[in-house]
Amino acid sequence: MPLLAQNKKASFDYEILEKFEAGLVLFGHEAKALRAGQASLKGSFIGIKRKEGKAEVYLLNCQVSPYKNSGPMPEYNQKRERKLLLKKQEIDYLAGKSQVEGLTLIPLRIYTSHSFLKLEFALAKGKKKYDKRESIKKKDIERDLRTLTKRSFKRVD
Repeated sequence: MPLLAQNKKASFDYEILEKFEAGLVLFGHEAKALRAGQASLKGSFIGIKRKEGKAEVYLLNCQVSPYKNSGPMPEYNQKRERKLLLKKQEIDYLAGKSQVEGLTLIPLRIYTSHSFLKLEFALAKGKKKYDKRESIKKKDIERDLRTLTKRSFKRVD
């Protein structure tokens, strides 16, 4: 399960409540570019749109650079909407959660599962500024403890 793209700031900016997995609808050159690691989830999010009475889920603002070995593509939009493949029940569940409780959908990572490209995304709640300070403080304490334990176990002859 090789990791192709990751949203590193997601766990810092959001409190992750529930994780989901979905397939992606891509062009051929986009799939090749993703496998080559030419994608970024920075600043991307997931939106739910209603079309003809049906709800559809899209990955928005995700940048997939043009594949280097393909020909020139003058009208290719790197940040176009990419449809996510989910069951109707999952879409209804996500739409209800995101509207009623004020939760948001954020992409976490893109990876391969067998020969398919998958997106892992999360139902999350935004952290407040004081929550972020708290997580920074925890990381600092853990780092200090690790350095102290390393020093105490050093052998002196």
